[in-house]
Amino acid sequence: MKKLIMLAVIVFMCSFQTKKAVKIVFFGDSITEYGVRPDGYITLFQQKLKDNNQAANYEVAGAGIGGNKIYDLYLRYEDDVLSKNPDVVVIWVGVNDVWHKRLFGTGTDWDKFSKFYTALIKKLQAKGIKVTICTPASVGEKIDYSNELDGDLNKYSQIIRELAAQNNCGLVDFRKLFHEYGLKNNPQNQDKNILTVDGVHLNAAGNKLVADALYQSLIK
Repeated sequence: MKKLIMLAVIVFMCSFQTKKAVKIVFFGDSITEYGVRPDGYITLFQQKLKDNNQAANYEVAGAGIGGNKIYDLYLRYEDDVLSKNPDVVVIWVGVNDVWHKRLFGTGTDWDKFSKFYTALIKKLQAKGIKVTICTPASVGEKIDYSNELDGDLNKYSQIIRELAAQNNCGLVDFRKLFHEYGLKNNPQNQDKNILTVDGVHLNAAGNKLVADALYQSLIK
């Protein structure tokens, strides 16, 4: 009888224990590095958690470094992501893999991009981490696909869509979302100042769009 009473007490006490917060790490390049600024998308994401009474259920961290490409993420995922013990990792990379081909003559060939990305996904999933991956948004905001690197960005975005399907990852298709937004809000076909300050890095509207899209995808 005493054992039954003790067991009942333990179950009762456990029912009042605080639920462990889900830890989300945003992993990427300078766009994610800037995301932790006061007006950045990660900060806005955290504010949305507070506004929706979800702040106690989630813990959020950024792991972005400017200039990073997919292989940089692969080389530092243990130190910068696994060390944070995440439950969910959001990977947003690809702009520099394309952009740096023009800027510096570097970048990442599409086949190597796919291989490194696949390897990174599998490393994280092997640790029981849920992975969401994101397509690169833009290098130039012209809506008629006349930006110099639109062809490559479309190709790399399609690779990411296919990787999401093949590896059972969540997908946030910023390439599609930014283009759809531009069709409605960029009638003059500007190459910046719609969702970005320079065609790549987010302005206030861009940070809000990204935070809203990620919140919709991640918070159930």
